Amino acid sequence: MFRFGLAGIPLSCKGRTLKDAIEDTNRMGLHAIEIQFLRANVQERTVIDEVGLLPREVEDAIIVEVLRLDDEGNYVPVGIDTPLEEDDIVLQLFWNLATSYSELRTLGELAKELDVKLTLHTPYYMDLVSNGELTEKSLDYITWGGLLANEVQADLVVNHVGLYGKLGKQKAMKNVVENVKYLKKRYKELKLKPKLGFEVSGKQALFGDLKEIISLSKKVKGVVPVLNFAHLHARSNGKYKEAKDFEEAFKKVEPFMDGEYYIEFSGVEYENGNELRLTPIKKGDLKFETLATAIYENEYNITVISASPLLEHDAAYMRTITERVILRKMGSKGS
Repeated sequence: MFRFGLAGIPLSCKGRTLKDAIEDTNRMGLHAIEIQFLRANVQERTVIDEVGLLPREVEDAIIVEVLRLDDEGNYVPVGIDTPLEEDDIVLQLFWNLATSYSELRTLGELAKELDVKLTLHTPYYMDLVSNGELTEKSLDYITWGGLLANEVQADLVVNHVGLYGKLGKQKAMKNVVENVKYLKKRYKELKLKPKLGFEVSGKQALFGDLKEIISLSKKVKGVVPVLNFAHLHARSNGKYKEAKDFEEAFKKVEPFMDGEYYIEFSGVEYENGNELRLTPIKKGDLKFETLATAIYENEYNITVISASPLLEHDAAYMRTITERVILRKMGSKGS
């Protein structure tokens, strides 16, 4: 089985809401959206008239953490699975795509009804390497992304890792593994069902070549490698030109995929093993038809996300190419 979708709200979507995006994606004959959780504002406030409610029951608010006085008079986090008390301080997330957990649950049900698979992508500029200030923010964003993804019944939260910086690759891997283990623990504590996915990167200065993402998946159980073939092609300085090149990548990540692959695709411009920019699929030397052949020949169960600047146009284009490959291959077998 294969399904095609896009990274974000369709460019042609007039309403610019997640509800509109889900409905428009279905009408276009596409079946996946990677929700872009790229910007959000989190503010502290006191509990107003919500005493006794669970944070997920509060209307017009997405509460991502509750701080409560302990016996020593310090505010400590207590999670969002306990009723709110009078002296609590809450962290409220303001996001342009939803205003409450109730709305998120409704959107999740709509997507399920229309057979639109939902995943979520956290900000592109992340740092799970340095253990500095940005690392703290990145851990928060991935945790909050898990809360949002859980409510819409998304099964994957896709993340970048960040720059090596001044660290060597060995030290960088050590820090990343520790931080991802922490995230896995937080997801378990918060009873979050989505899996953590980590995307291969397209530049030499960024953690996340294919070998590193596979190594991370081996070191932290349950981590899902996300194959972005534009990134892979750029970082390898143009390796992915034949079906066997794609098949090799699928084979390497297969042990971690639980029977279903999740990939991103677009055209790409690159130089000296570094991505310069993503492009429409028809541009450049990364050919989707070659990948479509590999998908057909190996009968991959796969979700393909368009990361192209043309989003839904190229998602539909990839679907059409795959259908043509299938018809041509079936015709050649029947002749």
